Amino acid sequence: MQELRVVGVRVELPGNQPILLLKETQGERYLPIWIGAVEAAAIAFEQQGVRPARPMTHDLLREVVSALGATLEAVNITEMRDGIYIAELVFGDERVVSARPSDAVALAVRTGAPIYGADDLLDEVGIEIPDEQEDEVEKFREFLDQISPEDFGAGSGSGGTA
Repeated sequence: MQELRVVGVRVELPGNQPILLLKETQGERYLPIWIGAVEAAAIAFEQQGVRPARPMTHDLLREVVSALGATLEAVNITEMRDGIYIAELVFGDERVVSARPSDAVALAVRTGAPIYGADDLLDEVGIEIPDEQEDEVEKFREFLDQISPEDFGAGSGSGGTA
């Protein structure tokens, strides 16, 4: 397993499909995951420190986990099956719960839990961005700094693959 960090979320045009972009902390591969608008907004809200008047579902889940005395130890993105990414929430005492990567990452950014990608998955779908395209990644980061969570249309369901 390779540790990943969240680069951010952006909207892919022309379909307005949000993409979660993760990058190896000790490598050069990126893992793009197409996600739903609600999950994109949840990740973007947390990254930007936005606190809605009422807790979002992922905030509620964090509070439930805490109230039950559990701790999210890690998020593992384990594989892709039929074009759909599979993730696991790993709790203490080796308890594991299957989850969509978008939900798992939204919870991880709220709890500070590390995110890992399986080596086989990264070998299969990880993308290396050559040096000449690094400026594109920098433009992506600048875009993320300027976009607001409302730009994701957090109320619309999108049926993403994550």
